[in-house]
Amino acid sequence: MPSIDLSGKAAVVTGSGRGLGLAYAHALAAHGASVVVNDVDEAVAEAAVKSITEAGGTAVAEVVPVGTTQAAERLVNRAVAEFGRLDVLVTNAGILRDKVLWKMSDDDFDAVITTHLKGTFTCARAAAVRMREQGEGGSLILVGSPAGQRGNFGQTNYAAAKAGIAAMARTWSMELRRADITVNAIVPVAATAMTETIPAFAPYIEAMRGGEPLPDFLRKGEGFGTPEDCAALVPFLASEAARGVTGQCIGIGGDKVALWSHPQEIRAAYADGGWTPEALADAWPTSVGAELQSVGIPAPKFPEA
Repeated sequence: MPSIDLSGKAAVVTGSGRGLGLAYAHALAAHGASVVVNDVDEAVAEAAVKSITEAGGTAVAEVVPVGTTQAAERLVNRAVAEFGRLDVLVTNAGILRDKVLWKMSDDDFDAVITTHLKGTFTCARAAAVRMREQGEGGSLILVGSPAGQRGNFGQTNYAAAKAGIAAMARTWSMELRRADITVNAIVPVAATAMTETIPAFAPYIEAMRGGEPLPDFLRKGEGFGTPEDCAALVPFLASEAARGVTGQCIGIGGDKVALWSHPQEIRAAYADGGWTPEALADAWPTSVGAELQSVGIPAPKFPEA
């Protein structure tokens, strides 16, 4: 089994004061990387840094909301000022403003798009500029979501942002290949403050916090576990062991890791000279319309009582 050693590498993890982001920062530091922790709350960021340093890692805090070019440059410049370089970027920062379409305001939409989508773009751009200047490659690890792969009720803004992040990972993997910078999107599923609000999961998460392990039907069947379960993917993608992995969307959670497919045509039909509306109506049920795709995140399958 290869050893994952990130000694001498420097990383920025956005939104890493708590939850999944903190787990990613801890995992990188535990494997030798120096980490810039980012959060909008100074006390939370400093507490995260303390937890990493007390565990033997190296970390500093940079308190700024991601989204703007200025924030992205602050994060990259902090890594260079403190550690002399930047090798890894994890774009984890995010917020939620869930509402159904007809109730979602412009502000609800813009806030989520700014943090998730524009924040990923501005931070990745600043990191790519620095990594290309260094000339030694690097790793951009973008954080996606099942909502971005399949859609989710009440999450127009969040699902759109996460779908865009997956598309950016594919695009940037091509653009940055010659610079030996890998770009991948991870799709984590974990017990967080967000998933705790789902009634079906809540009792299991509460029991887990009381010291009980999550049952196998969640850890394996649903790929649902702790933030620390998801964090293993980050040091791997940042390491030399994953130099050949780029442009992928990779799911992780509980005991499960999975590769998401890229969208592709699954059925096609042809009409000499092109299609008319009437011809489409006639052919649709037995041609391309015979295998319509499902939408939404599948409901969890719980054992019968």
